Amino acid sequence: MARQKQYIEEEVIEKAMRLFWRNGYENTSVRMLEKEMGINQFSIYSSFGSKHGVFLESLKSYKSKTKEMFEKLRNSNNGVEDIKEFFYNSIKVSGFRGSQKGCFVTNTYNEFAESEDELIKEQIAGFMNNLKEIFMEKLRFDTTKDEETIQKQANYFVLAKHGLAAASRVNTEQEIADYIEMTFKNI
Repeated sequence: MARQKQYIEEEVIEKAMRLFWRNGYENTSVRMLEKEMGINQFSIYSSFGSKHGVFLESLKSYKSKTKEMFEKLRNSNNGVEDIKEFFYNSIKVSGFRGSQKGCFVTNTYNEFAESEDELIKEQIAGFMNNLKEIFMEKLRFDTTKDEETIQKQANYFVLAKHGLAAASRVNTEQEIADYIEMTFKNI
C-alpha cells in the first residue's frame, strides 16, 4: 500500500518556485529544495521526478499566478494604455524586494539562453510569444499603424519588459516609474 502524502503539492511547489526565483535553477540544490519545501528528497523524486521536474512545475505555477494579469491585459480595450498598466502590474508581481528578484520568467530566460534544455526553452518561448501576441493586439487598436510598425513596437515592448524585470531587481520605485513612463512616451 502506497503512503499517503503529508503535503499539498501546490504549496510545496509555491515554496520551490520562490527559491528558484531567488537563486536560479543552477544555484538551487536538491538539499535547498528539501529545506524550503519541507519535504525529503524521496518525496521530491516521488512526486516530481527530479529537480528539473520541480522546476517545470514551478514555471507552471508562476504561469497560473500571472494568468489573471494576462487575462486583464487581453480583455481590456485601451490599446497602449493597457500595455502600460501591464508593466506597472508586473512590477507588483515581482516587486518583493529582498525576496524574489525581477521576473521569474525573465530570470529563467536569461539563465537558459545558452542551454540545450528544450522543455524549459519551450515553456519560456510560449510565455514570451503569448505576451508579444497580446502586445500586438493592443497596438492594433491604433488603426493608423501598419503591421510592420506594430511588429517593431511589440518587439520593443517585449525587450522593454525584460529591461524592466532587470531594473526591478536593483532600482528604486521612482526610477522604475520613470522607466515605464519614458518607455511609453513616444509610442
